[in-house]
Amino acid sequence: MVFKEYKGLDLPAISSEILNFWEEEQIFEKSISERENRPPYIFYEGPPSANGIPGIHHVMARTIKDIFCRYKTQKGFQVNRKAGWDTHGLPVELGVEKALGITKDAIGKSISVEEYNNACKEAVMKYTHVWNRLTQKMGYWVDMDDPYVTYTSKYMETVWWLIKQIHEKGLLYKGYTIQPYSPKAGTGLSSHELNQPGTYQDVSDTTVTAQFKAKEDSLPESLKGNTPLYFLAWTTTPWTLPSNTALTVGPKIDYVVVHTFNQYTFQLIRVILAKSLVGKQFSGKYESVDSLSALEYPAKGVKKIPFFLEKEIKGKELLDIRYEKIWQEAPEPVDHPENAYRLILGDFVTTEDGTGIVHTAPTFGADDAKVAKEATPEVPPLLILDENNNKVPLVDLQGKFIPEMGSLAGQYVKNDYYEEGKAPDKSCDVQIAIRLKEENAAFKVEKYIHSYPNCWRTDKPILYYPLDSWFIKITEVSDRLTALNQEINWKPKATGEGRFGNWLANANDWNLSRSRFWGIPLPVWRTEEGEQTKVIGSVAELYEEIEKSIQSGHMSENPLSNFVVGDMSEANYDKIDLHKHIVDEIVLTSSKGTPMQREKDLIDVWFDSGSMPYAQWHYPFENKDKIDQGSAFPADYIAEGVDQTRGWFYTLHAISTLVFDSISYKNVVSNGLVLDKSGQKMSKRLGNAVDPFETIDQYGADATRWYMISNANPWDNLKFDLDGIGEAQRKFFGTLHNTYSFFSLYANIDDFKNEEAHIPFNERSELDRWILSELNSLIGKVDAFYEDYEPTKATRAISEFVQEKLSNWYVRLCRRRFWKGEYQKDKIAAYQTLWECLLNITQLAAPVAPFYSDRLYQDLTENTASQKSTSVHLSTFPTVRPDAIDSALENRINKARNITSLALSLRKKEQIKVRQPLQNLMIAVNGPEEKNEIKKIQEQLCSEINVKSIELIDDDNDILVKEIKPNFKLLGPRFGKDMGAVVSKINSFRDTEIKTLEQDGKINIPFNEKNIILDLSEVEITSKDIEGWLVAHGNGLTVALDISLTEDLINEGIARELVNRIQNIRKDAGLEVTDKIEISFLADDDIKERIEKHSSYICSETLGEEIHFPQVMNDGTEIVFDDIKTQITIKKI
Repeated sequence: MVFKEYKGLDLPAISSEILNFWEEEQIFEKSISERENRPPYIFYEGPPSANGIPGIHHVMARTIKDIFCRYKTQKGFQVNRKAGWDTHGLPVELGVEKALGITKDAIGKSISVEEYNNACKEAVMKYTHVWNRLTQKMGYWVDMDDPYVTYTSKYMETVWWLIKQIHEKGLLYKGYTIQPYSPKAGTGLSSHELNQPGTYQDVSDTTVTAQFKAKEDSLPESLKGNTPLYFLAWTTTPWTLPSNTALTVGPKIDYVVVHTFNQYTFQLIRVILAKSLVGKQFSGKYESVDSLSALEYPAKGVKKIPFFLEKEIKGKELLDIRYEKIWQEAPEPVDHPENAYRLILGDFVTTEDGTGIVHTAPTFGADDAKVAKEATPEVPPLLILDENNNKVPLVDLQGKFIPEMGSLAGQYVKNDYYEEGKAPDKSCDVQIAIRLKEENAAFKVEKYIHSYPNCWRTDKPILYYPLDSWFIKITEVSDRLTALNQEINWKPKATGEGRFGNWLANANDWNLSRSRFWGIPLPVWRTEEGEQTKVIGSVAELYEEIEKSIQSGHMSENPLSNFVVGDMSEANYDKIDLHKHIVDEIVLTSSKGTPMQREKDLIDVWFDSGSMPYAQWHYPFENKDKIDQGSAFPADYIAEGVDQTRGWFYTLHAISTLVFDSISYKNVVSNGLVLDKSGQKMSKRLGNAVDPFETIDQYGADATRWYMISNANPWDNLKFDLDGIGEAQRKFFGTLHNTYSFFSLYANIDDFKNEEAHIPFNERSELDRWILSELNSLIGKVDAFYEDYEPTKATRAISEFVQEKLSNWYVRLCRRRFWKGEYQKDKIAAYQTLWECLLNITQLAAPVAPFYSDRLYQDLTENTASQKSTSVHLSTFPTVRPDAIDSALENRINKARNITSLALSLRKKEQIKVRQPLQNLMIAVNGPEEKNEIKKIQEQLCSEINVKSIELIDDDNDILVKEIKPNFKLLGPRFGKDMGAVVSKINSFRDTEIKTLEQDGKINIPFNEKNIILDLSEVEITSKDIEGWLVAHGNGLTVALDISLTEDLINEGIARELVNRIQNIRKDAGLEVTDKIEISFLADDDIKERIEKHSSYICSETLGEEIHFPQVMNDGTEIVFDDIKTQITIKKI
């Protein structure tokens, strides 16, 4: 047996078999070693964290990565791909805290930092075996034996070197600013972390329009009066009201004084707010009155509260008016309390919502802090001294009010921070609102839905909090970031130009500091007063600085004493640990001989991953040429989820720009989300998560990968449906397998080994030349699609070729050539053609379906005379043979396929079986050229549609009448109110306009004194039926099928149906395809007569030698169809 034959298709079993073959033959390793000294194709693996279990979305992400690395290998490139593990950061720490049953506050107290970091180091690689297993099972080729690991000393040393380069460029600074802070994670966050997908969520919060009581002696004469005056300021964060130290107004905004009653205390009040917002604040239960004398509190039963607009005043005239502190329990600011509680001016104030007066708490808002600092004199933030004489805000780092806050002391500012089940019924916001109502300090309290950011890892609300942090001056290189982004090929382009481009244009300085424990320490040492700073860029430099410190008496011994400077061996670097619990004990010496302590922060973990192009090679301490000579930088290709536009994509780009003034990747695919089949995000909580191992075990990795890639573009969200994988398994792989099974069955019978001389292309049949032309066109398309990072287009083109062209047309029309006739030139040509098609398909599909493609490749080449590789993945990607492409032939045969499809749709509509011959098919042709083209395929059409004759008529023949209808769904959004006029125009189209639309796909029509282009998709063209005929229209073709049946046609249809039933009986009996048979029918005289008329045809199609009509039959197979009822037996001769 030359070609292996299979009883069925078992993709999971094939995957296991090929996986073993890859490992035994070291195919992955050979794919790299055999391409030594070939051009490199540089790929970066975005490092996953191995402290979590992989999901089905990881199969999608890794398939997208794998495709192009395999493709480029086949194209002759050497593709090294180093795996990596992201081992630091919040995901690890929070997991360890949960496992240990502790919070951040316990670290350094009940558990030492060293013990905690050791626990993190152990936990971070917890599921590496699971990741490795998925990597193997799904066929993702990446070097797992030598991964980069972000917690190793070599990796950390490179990160330190990068930080030092940034510092030496003057782009690293320390600042005390208001930053996003996660109380539940215990650390500040960078702006790109705050903009991860899903961080902003709609929440319903208690909001307060607060009344700040003006101090009468600070008011200008025009505002003084007998009724107390209040400034109205709206806030969605009432917990910040105790920290209020200013109110900000717009200098050019028009404000008004309004007389009314407080709805909670019923007291008569005057309030000031922006004139344009009176309608919003005084809607609902309020009504305007014409005079002050009409202002009376409503009697019982009257629902409306009156208000009267007294006077207007410009915002600038309110400057420096003072007001009473709104929260009496709040302490005074430690710095210049005399400058607090006054009105200041700010250009950022708007009248879009609220009151046009902004409650300003400089400790908890970046804009607040800025406007307070710019005021003259400066408005102090509400900071007080703690027991250590440090200035602190009224809320601590856990998100609780400090002890000095009286009734609010010890309470979390947001109920989300409490452990489950322990939150009070009334949140701090509600308690504050109630107190303000009682104290005549709340004008309005209501619920409000707005978007608020959550921490990307804890999923708890963040606070804006004053922190000392180290920053990178991204704002100074933003123009360069944007310019370099123009050099990157983004898939899709819109992500690079829009989402990523906009982010770069508006990027803030990068907050590097993280007040955590498990991560890369910031390599910055400072004197106590901050007058001297040292940034360490290598272990050797740190070693030298420690030695100086020992000489100065600031350290007694060198913790790096076992380290040998200059020795780059792993064993040498394993002797040291650069984590926090070690380096925090290192004291350096300034140029003045004073001690220098390390800044206690860690580096943002996103800087870790963004450093991987260099740190994976321990650059610049080793492998300097890989970066400097371009053999490993920049990457030719990277791919991760679209969320990485604020994560890894950004940090890669930022660091390469900052340090190397270069892009770090040339091509990037930002893949979408994998959702459940109804479009919901997958999660264990919702019970809709899909186990990747179970999926691959059931359907095989190839079907899973093929479905994911062919179903949606990588950058679009995929609605994942297991039924879709089953469909890919059946339709594509099932069809390909059946085509091979057909080939192998007859090739083995004829002992075809591909040893014969290659039959010249021009000496092969038209169908051979057509399918080879289509194959070479396909090779060109698929090559271009892969080259352009368009795998979905590639898989769809391959699928269409295999299912519609190779199987459904070529094999079906050529099957007689394989099982009939002598082993001569035409049969050999058919074998050679089909073998070549199948072989090329294995190479084209290999990047997406690596297992089955390799199995099929080996089955086709193992025992045949051909140039072959050990594996399809070591073979060369097919190249186009231009001489094999015949576009005219392709168009002609594809026209035959289109006509056949239209005619068969008519048969289906009338439920007329294809086996039932019909008399005539009419085809409307557009000119002599098309008529000649169809005449050449007339024989094929008659055979495929099963008609006796074909009549070609002119396209403008009166027999076929075409109708046109507007596509309202497309035209409505485009033309809006002009829709009616456009529809009238379309309804007036005559045959000439319809013909133009069909031929050109569009038409230019005058409309409203200008021309508009109408597309073919915006209309629907149909043809009227003719009596006794059915008419179909599509792809610019119109056909009419004669559905009347004669006695002769019916009898021939019966014969064809009987042939089909006999073939099935042969198959069920297990006969070989070459076995000849005797056929017996139990039939009445009428059926016997019908069979005898077509006995020669029945015998020739079934390898029957004789037909008998016994009077009695035992154990016959009963056959019933239409009005035919008979029994059949067959006997092998």
